[in-house]
Amino acid sequence: MHMFFRTLLHVLFLSRRKHDLGHYDIARTNFITLPTDLDINRHMNNGVYFSIMDVARFDMLVRNGVWRIMREKGWYPVVASETITFRKSLNLWQRFTIESRILGFDEKAVYVEQRFVRPGPDGVPEVFAQGFIRGRFLRKSGGIVPVPELIEAFGTVEGEGLPEWIERWGADVALPATRAEAPSVWR
Repeated sequence: MHMFFRTLLHVLFLSRRKHDLGHYDIARTNFITLPTDLDINRHMNNGVYFSIMDVARFDMLVRNGVWRIMREKGWYPVVASETITFRKSLNLWQRFTIESRILGFDEKAVYVEQRFVRPGPDGVPEVFAQGFIRGRFLRKSGGIVPVPELIEAFGTVEGEGLPEWIERWGADVALPATRAEAPSVWR
């Protein structure tokens, strides 16, 4: 339940008070590790990282104008795939920033990179964890919003292009479509 309140805090209050972003700008969202984020090892639980990444993506979507367009059109974002790599632990009461940026898109999805960072010994932000998500946009009325329609609505196509490895990852981890068969057969 605390993630619901964190999301509301950011989307309704904090994000709207920050400067606007372009589609490919890096969004920086500040957090603090709370007691409810911890696991039995007294550091942030691995599942909480994904939840906080959600909050930071909402912050980015509000600030780059995508949130307003989505609401007008009756669309909402969903995560199709995600992965994270951990480098250092985040401990109780530590302040950290999530840096989020849109990497680009393929014919089906939008890709976002997110980094958990804290100041390093030399003051340069140091990566504690790094995650990647492959997201889709759905219509509240049903169905998937195709990428060309997203591009038309959001008004952007520029970008650096996706790294080859992330395109492979997106294809390699994809499951069959929701209406296709997907039997659970172990090999």
